[in-house]
Amino acid sequence: IFWHRKIRILFITAIFIALGVGYTYKLVEPEYTSSTTLVLTTSQEETKKGTNTITTTDITLNSKLISTYSELLKSKNVIRQVISNLGIDIQEEELRKNITVNSVKDTELIKISVTSKSPFDASKIANEMAKVFTEKVSEIYNINNVHIVDEAEINTDPSNINNVRDIVIFGVIGASLAMISA
Repeated sequence: IFWHRKIRILFITAIFIALGVGYTYKLVEPEYTSSTTLVLTTSQEETKKGTNTITTTDITLNSKLISTYSELLKSKNVIRQVISNLGIDIQEEELRKNITVNSVKDTELIKISVTSKSPFDASKIANEMAKVFTEKVSEIYNINNVHIVDEAEINTDPSNINNVRDIVIFGVIGASLAMISA
């Protein structure tokens, strides 16, 4: 049955592939993601005292602080300060939705990722988030144990578009529907 209707199946599949190309290249608005990485270390006060060694207590404390710091990064206080410092026109909630904070598994690293329609804005916001956050931790906890490891770089590849995957999905859907209707 499929062999006799191969032209119809190929035609329907081709239409879906064309729809996939149109969708992925014309309808999806690209978004860009930039990330910066922070590390939790011993405080500078302990370094000044001459205790440069990292103890088990430091590691345990930093592990517990990672989840607290992750929430603090998305706090109104930090987000408002970032918006104010950069002078950008964006609502707090919209910016909060575009920020992802993850702790790197089994490390004392925190990764801040910002997604924006502009690759320049994404990297600018991520770097400012890291800067404001380190200042807030120093202010709130009165310790200086957060340091920037990697600053965010401008990423010109969209993070929300995978052209090949989208076109293949449309092609598979088209071929499946064509075979079902055959």
